[in-house]
Amino acid sequence: MAKNKKTIFEGAATALVTPLTENGIDYEAFGRLIDWQIEGGIDALVVCGTTGEASTLTDDEHRDAIAYAVKRAAGRVPVIAGTGSNDTGYALDLTRCACEAGADAMLVVTPYYNKATQKGLVRMFETLADASDKPIILYNVPGRTGVNIEPSTYLALADHPNISAIKEANGNISKIVETAALVGDKLDIYSGNDDQIVPIMSVGGKGVISVLSNLIPGETSEICKSFMRGDIKKSMDMQAKYLSLINALFCEVNPIPVKAAMSAMGFCENYLRLPLTTMEDAHMENMLSIMRSHGII
Repeated sequence: MAKNKKTIFEGAATALVTPLTENGIDYEAFGRLIDWQIEGGIDALVVCGTTGEASTLTDDEHRDAIAYAVKRAAGRVPVIAGTGSNDTGYALDLTRCACEAGADAMLVVTPYYNKATQKGLVRMFETLADASDKPIILYNVPGRTGVNIEPSTYLALADHPNISAIKEANGNISKIVETAALVGDKLDIYSGNDDQIVPIMSVGGKGVISVLSNLIPGETSEICKSFMRGDIKKSMDMQAKYLSLINALFCEVNPIPVKAAMSAMGFCENYLRLPLTTMEDAHMENMLSIMRSHGII
């Protein structure tokens, strides 16, 4: 990293589910989940991201969940708050709120539906970074937002002191290599896809922001740590070992499967807000079978 920036985390950060009931966020379950993740060896936590159903949380729920997670984690691991929006003004408010709550970093997704040109992306991210007193991770997931951050755009943002990292989920390894070559040590890169942890680390990535680690925090961290220790074969073998589970977790749109999985493990109700609905029975049975084969349930 550039001298004026610090790496937010190395290894695996869990994109946490948000335990919900028909009455709102189940904070008792949320607290147990946070403690279990940290005790299980996770390296950081992401709250109110895609997996946390941020898009259907109320404004108060979003802010309260961030503040609760920061307080519950109590400095044991970094807490990264999802504060992105397609409304830059709202994203600014959330970012300021998360900074005040003590979040260690922000995860800011590209604007969805209204999209943006690359120029618009630069201006939006710079506006949010200017208003933040904590580092920002740029989140690129064009399959969900309809807009992609180009490598040249990362380069244009790389010198901002508050823009520290990238969560890259575009699935295009060639583009990620191009980005890594352009930004060098100015931006850390994290995989946003559990099936690409090893490939992205092989071009300099620092780890993963993971859905898989909701179920197996220690093992997901170990995929990354093995690679960083130079035990590439172990890292690759673990990536391959859990590939069928990863595929099951994405056989329907995230977080439908992972919410079902966490419910089966006893961490929360299998409750999602529309337009998300519970997992199809055939998909559920396949996923549970894979979870049993790994001794997870």
